[in-house]
Amino acid sequence: MKLQFSQKKDPKVHYLFMEGDLIGDEAGPRLAELVSDSVEEGIKVLVIDLEKVRYISSSGLGLLITLLTKMKNADGELFLTAPSEHVKKLLIITKLNGIFKVLDSVDELTFQR
Repeated sequence: MKLQFSQKKDPKVHYLFMEGDLIGDEAGPRLAELVSDSVEEGIKVLVIDLEKVRYISSSGLGLLITLLTKMKNADGELFLTAPSEHVKKLLIITKLNGIFKVLDSVDELTFQR
């Protein structure tokens, strides 16, 4: 299933809600551009909701790492929320669970800033 996404922004947080397969295809450059725009706007937190993502390819992982790097370079943070069991296992196998902050749901996010 082709990746689709929606977004929501507030002054501090940019939320990306993804659905489908994250394979770093044509959506990749568009997502990177959106995140760059958020960084320029001064947003320091990016939340990527993976609840409806069924599959992530190596290119998709590369995209997530690119987005994380963009946020870190701007002294920001990136959170992955609600990954499926399959995606959780992938993050563990690739040892990316130690690099990304992974939460069970968007509701776990609280910002005291």
